[in-house]
Amino acid sequence: MNDDTRWLARLGIDQGLFTRPQCLQVQAKLGEDPDLMSFAQELIDGGFVADVARLEAIAELAATKAADGPPVNDPLEGSEKPHLVQTGTAGTARREGGVSAGAPDFAFERLGEMDDATLASSFRGLLTATAGFGASDLHLSTGARPFIRKNRALSYLSDYVLTARDALRLNTALLADHQKTIFLERKDYDYALALSAADRYRVNLMFHKNGAAGAYRMVPAEPRNFAELGYAAHEATIKKLLSYHNGLILITGPVGSGKTTTLASMVAYLNETRTDHIITVEDPIEVVQPARGCNVTQREVGPHTKSFFSALKGALREDPDVIIIGELRDLETIEMAISASETGHLVIGTMHTSDAATTLNRLLDVFPPTQQTQIRASVAESLRGVVCQRLLPAPDGGLTLACEILISNTAIQNLIREGKSTGLRNTMETGVKEGMCLMDNVVFGLWKERKISAETALANITNRVLKSKIT
Repeated sequence: MNDDTRWLARLGIDQGLFTRPQCLQVQAKLGEDPDLMSFAQELIDGGFVADVARLEAIAELAATKAADGPPVNDPLEGSEKPHLVQTGTAGTARREGGVSAGAPDFAFERLGEMDDATLASSFRGLLTATAGFGASDLHLSTGARPFIRKNRALSYLSDYVLTARDALRLNTALLADHQKTIFLERKDYDYALALSAADRYRVNLMFHKNGAAGAYRMVPAEPRNFAELGYAAHEATIKKLLSYHNGLILITGPVGSGKTTTLASMVAYLNETRTDHIITVEDPIEVVQPARGCNVTQREVGPHTKSFFSALKGALREDPDVIIIGELRDLETIEMAISASETGHLVIGTMHTSDAATTLNRLLDVFPPTQQTQIRASVAESLRGVVCQRLLPAPDGGLTLACEILISNTAIQNLIREGKSTGLRNTMETGVKEGMCLMDNVVFGLWKERKISAETALANITNRVLKSKIT
């Protein structure tokens, strides 16, 4: 077979434009030695490729690379193993050596044979295939096997242990020169990686005792609606919270509980139902929100602003109606968020807390004792609601959302002013008609509906009476 055809197959597979089985199908139809143009045309005619312009660009690159000979690893040769193939969607079976069956297949052991351009192209394909497989995270760390996280469970992509050189090359393959310089100087680097408008990743790079490591979080191409997230039973409550034009809304939960996804869905809903100016402050920007009904200004800590606090301080002079804060993590940011919510803006932010009572305690306890009375009064007036969420494993291998929702009313406001967080639970139990719900009750309901196992329910319920009912 012509070397340029082999390169077309190699590059197209690596970039996720088509798959190896599709290439083999085209080869079977055209014969063992198809030319480049015939192969490319059959990919289009066979319905395997819709992006013709991208295919043409890859074909030109393939013709150039063919001058130096065939690719090291020929995807059209049955005896060879391709650099990257998405082999299926089954996530529970195992391949030989404890590697997940159906997961993206990448020849990590051949990293030393790849030049920088081939490595970058192959790595893009790995990211695309990992996202297509349904994984939420990809981890590449020195001294460890490459692994992914899908439905909160970890599984390996290969039995090959990455060396320090392998991990550093992989994790810097897609960095611009200035980004690589920053990473090597700081030893930590967060950024958003966009392979295309619909193919985005949140990346954290770091060094540890063995060498470089990278964590790649898959970012959904489009925000999902509230029902798709799991808020079908609480959709009216969420929309009511978002109907306010001032005040503070908090989205909370542990790491990996989907807070960013929920926040993006809220921004998308506001963008479609209102005609306001929305300013988001993120670290980094994950879901891109094009302007629809609203004008959306998205700012990233680092490239666009020094810190969350400085961005919030500036936002008050930028004529916003809604301010979205990626994370409320320090006293200055929390204080500015509360002030903004009191001055006629709707402020929505996230925190790493597990329930409504803990959220309010964390929000208030960052302030010194001399400010407690004033801050409690401010929060009591400005708070609109708290949405706490968790993602629990479902029996079918997926994830189920459990939530706790606090809606501010007169009783809640009085408890906040008086610092009586212990009374929140009883008040929330009596506020069901207002849309409130407790995590324990929601988890128990999920167990009754057989959406989670008894073991999962028992691990996420603190109420002894409810626990005794689970068998």
